[in-house]
Amino acid sequence: MTDPLYKLEDLRLAEMEGVATFVRVDFNVPLADGAVADDSRLRAALPTLNELSAAGARLVLASHCGRPKGLPDPSFSLRPVAAALEPLFGNAVAFAEDCIGPPARAAIEALEPGGAVLLENLRFHAGEKTNDPDFGARLASLAEAYVDDAFGSAHRAHASVVYVPSRLERRAAGRLMVREVEALSRLLGSVEEPFALVLGGAKIEGKLDTLENLLPRIDLLLLGGGMANTFLAAQGADLADSLVEADRIDMARDVLQRAAATGVRVLLPTDLVVTDDLDAPSRVETVAADGVPAALKAVDIGEASRQAFTQALGEAKTIFWNGPMGVFETPPFDAGTTAVAVALAGCDAYTVVGGGETVAAVHRAGVAERIDHVSTGGGAALELLAGRTLPGVAALERPE
Repeated sequence: MTDPLYKLEDLRLAEMEGVATFVRVDFNVPLADGAVADDSRLRAALPTLNELSAAGARLVLASHCGRPKGLPDPSFSLRPVAAALEPLFGNAVAFAEDCIGPPARAAIEALEPGGAVLLENLRFHAGEKTNDPDFGARLASLAEAYVDDAFGSAHRAHASVVYVPSRLERRAAGRLMVREVEALSRLLGSVEEPFALVLGGAKIEGKLDTLENLLPRIDLLLLGGGMANTFLAAQGADLADSLVEADRIDMARDVLQRAAATGVRVLLPTDLVVTDDLDAPSRVETVAADGVPAALKAVDIGEASRQAFTQALGEAKTIFWNGPMGVFETPPFDAGTTAVAVALAGCDAYTVVGGGETVAAVHRAGVAERIDHVSTGGGAALELLAGRTLPGVAALERPE
């Protein structure tokens, strides 16, 4: 393998005994009825937390959760997260009622080597998102070392992501951060071909820069979901009531022309599952992709498209997938997304999946363990693959 694009500071575990260590984690988890509904992000942080704890570090865990708009909001409190983390961590996890000030300091002072405290939601303070120097300095004053394991927030220039490491000389990337950066950076280097890019989801927005950056590198582009409708419309298809980004049709046409000019094979759906109503459908049928009947809308790729996508992916040696093939959260319109998930799992290829809905899809299909890398950061993954420098990654780079 070629040298990594980023050389990140390591943990230096032998030097962590008794050191108060600010660990930026990604505990932005779904909460329901005062409990954690999905603990996968907690589990993803365990390798770093366990290593630091075993080394005797005193862990000061910090995360955001939801969008509380810079003010305390009990519905986004991290208290349930501390309770859910404790049995996974195998040690007590204290909880601080605030992420700065006396509550945080008192909880940290009480920590023994190897112990952990989870601070209250960082976004209960507006200074987190605005990267306010005063707020950042108050966070940095809580610790002697910094570890970032929150790849999902690495594209955000927030106080806990960029200001805190700028104030602490001892800083490092956590195990999850390193794994994410290495796996995704591999797609920007020399890869085994054919290289297939699979994009879906509702809209092109947020994926365009990634598509632009990867287009010269890929051999195969598979498009599904709502965004495929815009590309179909660019070819003259009538999508009736389906989601189409009218202001992106010219851009889609340009992408198709450039792909053809550079020898990139593009696969669009040839058939679509359509319905009159997602919540209470009275009509569900499969139709040709170039003519959706009036008053109906596309909600999934059809069986012929699933087979074509599966066959094409079986020929690939490197694959990145972001975005579902349809309204996968509403069965039976999840069949196309599930088919792609199963196809990736069965490929003899290096496979990477990114994006919240896509990650949920591979888990729902029961194939996540057969994907080479399942990214915890959808937006961060897309920005890295778009060729952008992520602020949280830049903050952890080793000087040459």
